[in-house]
Amino acid sequence: MAKIKVLFLCTGNSARSQMAEAFLKKYAGDKYDVYSAGIEPQEINPLTREVMQEIGIDLRDQYSKHVNVYMGKMHFGYLITVCSDAEEKCPSTFPGIGNRLHWFFEDPASFDVPENERLQKFRKIRDKIDQRIKKWLKKQVDNN
Repeated sequence: MAKIKVLFLCTGNSARSQMAEAFLKKYAGDKYDVYSAGIEPQEINPLTREVMQEIGIDLRDQYSKHVNVYMGKMHFGYLITVCSDAEEKCPSTFPGIGNRLHWFFEDPASFDVPENERLQKFRKIRDKIDQRIKKWLKKQVDNN
């Protein structure tokens, strides 16, 4: 049976969508082919890598990609936007999308706080994304 493709989309593909991609791969990579992209991609934030490494997830093989890499070229069972900006800017008709979901998470890089507090923001968002992925996976199992 073919794996369902999931695309996580955010603005920069530098934090939230990268975390979501890594968590879904960790928990259900045998059932889903998981991707992430950005509307305006930037390098992965070093704090994203750091907070994921803290919990044993290495993002070494992940990198930022523009949504155009995938748009109209692959069929995705799910497109999941993880920020309001991506939700607003992503075309309402995205070719090859089965289901579109929106999960809002604050951008941990947007907080104007000292470095140690910024790291806490990244951890908080990481943990929220982790819990949301687990909740979604449980719902997928319960619906089948």
